Amino acid sequence: MIEVQRLTKRFGNAPAVREVSFAVSAGELLVLVGGSGSGKTTTLKMINRLIEPTSGTVLIEGQDVSNLTGHVLRRRIGYVFQRVGLFPHMTVEENVAVPLSLFAWDEERIRGRVGEVLDLVELEPSLRSRRPADLSGGQQQRVGVARALSAEPKLMLLDEPFGALDPLTRDRLQQSFLGIRKRLGLTAIFVTHDMVEALLLADRIAVMKDGRLVQVGAPRELLASPADEYVNRLLDTPRRQARAFDELVVGAAR
Repeated sequence: MIEVQRLTKRFGNAPAVREVSFAVSAGELLVLVGGSGSGKTTTLKMINRLIEPTSGTVLIEGQDVSNLTGHVLRRRIGYVFQRVGLFPHMTVEENVAVPLSLFAWDEERIRGRVGEVLDLVELEPSLRSRRPADLSGGQQQRVGVARALSAEPKLMLLDEPFGALDPLTRDRLQQSFLGIRKRLGLTAIFVTHDMVEALLLADRIAVMKDGRLVQVGAPRELLASPADEYVNRLLDTPRRQARAFDELVVGAAR
């Protein structure tokens, strides 16, 4: 579905991404994880050409994205931001309809599709005529996911979409997203700095550091055989949390 070949980005003389290569199969969820400045968001943005690469190639279904104009490419890909990016003067339904208007769908078809995706993300009907400022952060993020899904993309890119939410809302949206992805058979690349989130969501995890790809593997592979000390340190937090939780459970059962 997606092939990234020696993707590189320099800002002036500073390399942000250095010859990164990976592939994502149809229906797979790959999570890019790493600390601030690791290059994960820059890599994501180069896939749909929000940032133009210095060198390297991105293929989607075998097609070189550099041969497509940016707006044509981005209409084929759902994109979800951490800060959502909803239009404040539009209602929920109007926000979700924006990509469909660009495709020149007729009003009846747009209305039907907007209802479908808002049902899919489980947003209450009573909220759909409201503006973003009248919604909670979690509700806004549901609208952002619905908008990204509205044009029926086969591929979704998600840039720390749940990072600013409280833990309960974040967990609900993570589970909701997993259900939607499996139901629709979506291929997705998901960026996070949170290794716990990566382990819980990913089919495979790609760890980045200083613009380079350090290790790619299934969650169990990383836990069993971290490639280096950096990957091992990233895994320390979920290991420590799991041990602490197990001790609490055992203590409570006594």
